[in-house]
Amino acid sequence: MLDRDGYRPNVGIIICNDKNQVFWGKRVREHSWQFPQGGIKSGENPEQAMFRELMEETGLKPEHVRILGRTRDWLRYDVPTHWVRREWRGTYKGQKQIWFLLRLVGRDCDVCLRASRHPEFDAWRWNDYWSPLETVIEFKRGVYEQALHELARFLTPSPHQRVAARMK
Repeated sequence: MLDRDGYRPNVGIIICNDKNQVFWGKRVREHSWQFPQGGIKSGENPEQAMFRELMEETGLKPEHVRILGRTRDWLRYDVPTHWVRREWRGTYKGQKQIWFLLRLVGRDCDVCLRASRHPEFDAWRWNDYWSPLETVIEFKRGVYEQALHELARFLTPSPHQRVAARMK
């Protein structure tokens, strides 16, 4: 499902732990890392798609997370032509995404990368909030930067950060 400008509606998911570190997933059989993301199916709203994608890609259920915020508008990125399937060339430009910031209220062991028949990730780790900008594939970097900046306002200092600030 593409909009009239050639963008596929999609959700992006930033999961943070109690130290405000973010979930960073390694794509199956690739050397690239990214946030969970996925398409919005017909009849779904962005929040429904986010919870479906969250379960499919990380095994996390709604009770394992709390929504902290979401982007106000769609954020778009273009996919390089050589990455686009031949049959989509000329009509498909890229993704338009609503991004969600979630707080993990469950435990790390609740993450299950094999929750679906077609796993997206084969490894994951916690990263500092801004470090994904250094390693995400170039064509997604601008959207990641926009999403992280817009959603940072929903973060409260973690207990670890509060202690460190008091010690300064």
